[in-house]
Amino acid sequence: MKSCFERVCPPAQFLVAALVMVIATGEATSSCMADNVDSPQRQMMDLWPDGVPGATQTGEGDVPQLIVTHAESRDAVPAVVILPGGGYHGRAMDHEGYQIADWFRSMGFTSAICTYRVRGQGNDGKGYGHPYPMTDAQRAIQTVRANAKEWNVIPDKIGVIGFSAGGHLASTVSTHFADTNVQQGDQIAEISSRPDFSILCYPVIAMGVDFTHAGSQRNLLGTDPDPRLVALMSNDKQVTARTPPTFLFHTAADTVVPVKNSLVYYQACVDHGVPAEMHVFPEGRHGVGLAKEISGASAWPDLCRDWLQRTVKN
Repeated sequence: MKSCFERVCPPAQFLVAALVMVIATGEATSSCMADNVDSPQRQMMDLWPDGVPGATQTGEGDVPQLIVTHAESRDAVPAVVILPGGGYHGRAMDHEGYQIADWFRSMGFTSAICTYRVRGQGNDGKGYGHPYPMTDAQRAIQTVRANAKEWNVIPDKIGVIGFSAGGHLASTVSTHFADTNVQQGDQIAEISSRPDFSILCYPVIAMGVDFTHAGSQRNLLGTDPDPRLVALMSNDKQVTARTPPTFLFHTAADTVVPVKNSLVYYQACVDHGVPAEMHVFPEGRHGVGLAKEISGASAWPDLCRDWLQRTVKN
């Protein structure tokens, strides 16, 4: 039998809905093409169908969603939650969202893009900061796990991938796990939010230091955050032995989010015995996505695929 990275079976047909995308500011972004959401393999659903905690409105920016791309497989497959970047102001939905979903589908993974709440949208123009991106991303992992049987997903092989500020969010859910049984009658809240593997792509990691991405910190934590919150959200300081196996990639030429962010997280993983693999490439601007046609960095998808083959056992 072929592994889940190689299987190809007739696709199932799923409900498709339209979506208007928000474009991130402060980093390279791409607009959402119509055929991205109209793919017959995609399914859209509200992340909080019974009411969004902390939401003051019901507009587009107040109602986070999951955009699920189902794998072509008769067998149960691994899954990944995708967290596009955008400085916690918007979300780069094309090159850090839909393109990533299609790449995972080509490897036999089901994926779910999480349109977590951000500062640049919703809340009557004020947007959302911490803790709402974190609670949305945690809920996304719980939701995929809750639907594992229906979606033909292996419940203990559900990971997360994030880019730039989405990489910070991915590292957040890899080091901060949601409390369970916190909402009476909410069965999804009873499910673990811990990802089984983590992929961090040119991530924002540290807060309150000279290599912090200032825009991400400001959008997430505000203009004058409590130093204790800054330390709490410096995720290199939050790594423990329970942090999932991690793959990181960055470019040394990244002038927006310095490579030191990846370096300190990798070192924290090593210090705590967390299996980790890191690749640093000399060339490539910030926000390269799959890094097609970028010397050196274009190898990262294949390197990550090999890591997934070894780490996500099939």
